[in-house]
Amino acid sequence: MSVQVRWFGGAAEAAGVEEEQVPEGLLSAVLAATVERHGDAVARVLPRCAVLVDGRNAQGEDPQVPTGSVVDVLPPFAGG
Repeated sequence: MSVQVRWFGGAAEAAGVEEEQVPEGLLSAVLAATVERHGDAVARVLPRCAVLVDGRNAQGEDPQVPTGSVVDVLPPFAGG
């Protein structure tokens, strides 16, 4: 069973993909699986990113991410 992880902007560049499937679990385990898969570049960018689970900000939380959920990894954006 898996969840969809969608990467945006610089986070997508670090991961080398825009979307992927990873095993379900706690958010920390989902993100750890992406670090294991993509290495140091993702490990460096994740602390600066906002993480949404099914559209809900999960910063500072470690919710269960069930099968079928979508995790969005959003780097800081600049603009005007």
